[in-house]
Amino acid sequence: MKEYQSLFFWGFLIVYGAIMYAFSPKARSIGSFFKGESADGAKVSPFLLTTSIFISWIFAKSVTNAANLGASYGIVGGVAYATYWLCIPIAGLVIYRLRRKFGATGLVSFLLSNYGAAASVAFCVAILVRLFNEVWSNTAVVGGYYGDSGSMPFILAASLFTIFTLVYSVRGGLRGSIVTDVIQALVFIVATLWVIVTILPKHGVGELVTTGSWTLGGGVDLLLVAVLQLVSYPFHDPVLTDRGFICEEKTMLKSFIVSGILGFIAIVIFSFIGIYGSMEGIAAKGNIPAELAKTMGIGSTILMTAVMIAAAGSTLDSTFASLSKLVGYDIPAILNKDVYKNAIKIGIISMILFAIFGNLPMIVGTDILKATTISGTMVIGLAPIFLLHGFVRPTRLGFHLSFWLGIFLGVAFAFDAKFFPEFLAIGSGKYSMLLGINFYGLIACTLAYALPGLLCKCEDKR
Repeated sequence: MKEYQSLFFWGFLIVYGAIMYAFSPKARSIGSFFKGESADGAKVSPFLLTTSIFISWIFAKSVTNAANLGASYGIVGGVAYATYWLCIPIAGLVIYRLRRKFGATGLVSFLLSNYGAAASVAFCVAILVRLFNEVWSNTAVVGGYYGDSGSMPFILAASLFTIFTLVYSVRGGLRGSIVTDVIQALVFIVATLWVIVTILPKHGVGELVTTGSWTLGGGVDLLLVAVLQLVSYPFHDPVLTDRGFICEEKTMLKSFIVSGILGFIAIVIFSFIGIYGSMEGIAAKGNIPAELAKTMGIGSTILMTAVMIAAAGSTLDSTFASLSKLVGYDIPAILNKDVYKNAIKIGIISMILFAIFGNLPMIVGTDILKATTISGTMVIGLAPIFLLHGFVRPTRLGFHLSFWLGIFLGVAFAFDAKFFPEFLAIGSGKYSMLLGINFYGLIACTLAYALPGLLCKCEDKR
């Protein structure tokens, strides 16, 4: 029986790759490969855009993190992590303003025209770090359903999943990513219904939502970290922001608002898995959904594996698409190169290289939650740059002071939290220092951006 079960899991992984390849349209033009247009040049429809944003941000690591935090902090942990999804409407509003008032056609080009080449290059580096994190953090979750971290089945499954996703991403670019998102979203919805049907009858919504303690030590410190990062976190994620420039402004804004709300609800629901697991006395080993599914039989394990592969695939193919646009289209524009010459070929090569090197952290093993909290701290300096543009005179000095201060704080915290004095911590919970760094850091970055513009009495020469 165990041999048949094993064959099914590996077979499912292969069938998944074949289906995604079959449904992914072949992108032959710049507009299709980088901007998601159809073969006849039509813009992305509202339904496709909303679905794509929703499922592309339901990362496999997100579902796992939500469940793990639910197990650790009850409903507080689930709400804390789900709060990150409210940055999608915020990003939509900011992008809407930048497009309508300042004529922005993309964040990289916007920074290039307003803050100079050095600013846009620095921003591109931050994006590359984000995309790098998205590769290993999602493939590691898939590998966890085939073996323990670092084991041969774990690495093999994660590697095969990467290869299958890479193949159809090379074929379809952003258009292929958006189209296949519909299938991946359907799989996720089925899994969400499974969570509701399986868990709620036994414990009920009332019991689940009253778990945890609404205190700083009970997970509210992480909730506040998420709230502080709402105004900066989305802007270094091209998986999200690229979709803010591929259709008409009002259509984009509606899609961002709807998908953000739906994402928040979905993540809270999936945190119920961790809460339920905690109530049932299931030991947390870093992947609560997998551990719970194993206790509920082969059917539950199969379904949970399917949803994780679908969620990870929707994020990974979007990561590859955004990477190819950044390397093949945006960076050449910064360098004043012909963006149409060999753009798709360069984008495909960048996908292949990232597929290889982006999986190194997965192989050695690391905490997937760090892909969110640490990178979120590194980019807190982006908040004043995009939110205050036009309210404060934009200066190159202001950009670099704010941006690099955020990078310094995030990197320093990642290497050694003890680098910072204890009095900066807010509360005494697990995330007290992270909260303090984000709170005081956001204030410092805002001042660093605004003061040069407020003090400068001459026009900024861009």
